[in-house]
Amino acid sequence: MITAEHLTRRYGTRAVVDDVSFTARPGRVTGFLGPNGAGKSTTMRMLTGLTTPTSGRATILGSPFRELANPGRRVGVLLDASAQHAGRTGREVLHLSARLMGLRPGRVEEVLATVGLTTSEAGARTRTYSLGMRQRLGLAHALLGEPEVLILDEPVNGLDPAGIRWMRALLGDFADAGGTVLLSSHLLREVEAVADDLVIIGSGRVVAQGSVEELLATPGTQVHSLDDDSLARALTAAGHEVTRAGAGLTTSATAEEVGRTALGAAVVLTDLRPSAATGLEDLFFDTTAQHGREEAAA
Repeated sequence: MITAEHLTRRYGTRAVVDDVSFTARPGRVTGFLGPNGAGKSTTMRMLTGLTTPTSGRATILGSPFRELANPGRRVGVLLDASAQHAGRTGREVLHLSARLMGLRPGRVEEVLATVGLTTSEAGARTRTYSLGMRQRLGLAHALLGEPEVLILDEPVNGLDPAGIRWMRALLGDFADAGGTVLLSSHLLREVEAVADDLVIIGSGRVVAQGSVEELLATPGTQVHSLDDDSLARALTAAGHEVTRAGAGLTTSATAEEVGRTALGAAVVLTDLRPSAATGLEDLFFDTTAQHGREEAAA
């Protein structure tokens, strides 16, 4: 589990992160979203002990990251895939970390196979790696200690479509096995495909959080009938909002309220269903529009 409690980080009078609180739970993937400059990276650095909060507290598995014994065995972190020793091979980078963590023999080869780095790629200097290969090596490093928690910042950058699909499956399997995943990405459709929960921040503050199902649900009902005009008048008279939606109506009334109103107005219903859920892209822009650079420049 990851817990952020009123995290704040100030530089002078400017609050880069301002009173951020959320929980990422075991067995779930939590998407951590926000525009550039929203404070995502600073928050993740505070979670992993790289930046000290001005105020507030962050814990992972019940303790601050810096207080975890052999933290690589508990928490896998990928914040910057390019932060690799350019003169070492991918295998050497992993072997060094494996020795520091006291891992069993053979673990390096296991994670290399898991992330899909071939024998020749693992034996090449990291300076020759493509961005996608760096991402795979960074994820191998995060998985090396067989952790209970993963904290990943933009892990799919540079991956081709097959690699993105592979990453989605890997994170889903990790969570299904009881692990905790905090995932930051600008690829909203990929986050929507894999995340169970969302935390969205803008200008350093949380602007929305909850389960994907809750946040993307659209209240109201879509209805078609043999007499939409009469049904619309009856629903409006009952105090519900009604708008035209193609060949039918969308209303703020629940399905039960629509059914009772239609019965009272002697209108035959031909279709009745909850309103279609909104997409993550719409939710993201609705909640962060005032915090993005593009909005400021418009």
